[in-house]
Amino acid sequence: MNIIWLDTIDSTNSEALRRLAELPSMTVLAAREQTAGRGQRGNTWFTEPGKNLTFSIIVKFGDGELHASQVHWLNYLISVVVAEFLQSLGIWCKVKWPNDVYVGKNKICGILIENSLKGEWVHAAVVGVGLNVNQREFPQLASATSLWRCLGEAFSLEECLDRLSAAFEDRLPDLFDAQARAGLFSNYSSHLFNKDVQAHYHDYLTEREYVGVIQGVEPDGRLCIRDLEAPGKPCRYYKFKEVGYIL
Repeated sequence: MNIIWLDTIDSTNSEALRRLAELPSMTVLAAREQTAGRGQRGNTWFTEPGKNLTFSIIVKFGDGELHASQVHWLNYLISVVVAEFLQSLGIWCKVKWPNDVYVGKNKICGILIENSLKGEWVHAAVVGVGLNVNQREFPQLASATSLWRCLGEAFSLEECLDRLSAAFEDRLPDLFDAQARAGLFSNYSSHLFNKDVQAHYHDYLTEREYVGVIQGVEPDGRLCIRDLEAPGKPCRYYKFKEVGYIL
């Protein structure tokens, strides 16, 4: 694993995409300051300079190795890696589908994966992670937390990154082994935020809000929510960006 630290950059994902052709697989770009971090649904990711981990891992695949329909497995992998890292520190956490990590109702980590395709296959992926580490106040994000806020102590960003990147590299082969993939899927499912809990959701397909219960995730990556307000309480299945949480 080759880790490159940058003092200031707009976005580690953007830089990784710009340098995708020249950098080898399993290169990590980490920034001490990120000026234009990007999150899911076009959101920005604000981070106090020098306090948190913002990094991107470049992963390159061989021809016919990872089909475009299977990219959600990268979500499962990095989400589990982050969740297990936090749990090793004694922090109870859950993964808010598809790949944000929460402590209670406070976000501690955001993940953004961007893929480069060659036909129906993934040629390369940029796995971006923003983990709140030593930041104490979040004036722009009322529902955010950090390692410091959870545990009351400061952590070395370099040591945290070394552990996370090594764990990701170690578990990457799980994507290509049926038994290991089943274990990864089970692990991700066990960490699912709001699973078996009544909560409010916004269906972007119908622009409807309703009370539902997350039943789990499907092998194809869709989220299953039982609609408690519809006749028969049917399960509704959502792809990425088709449903939102009302917290």
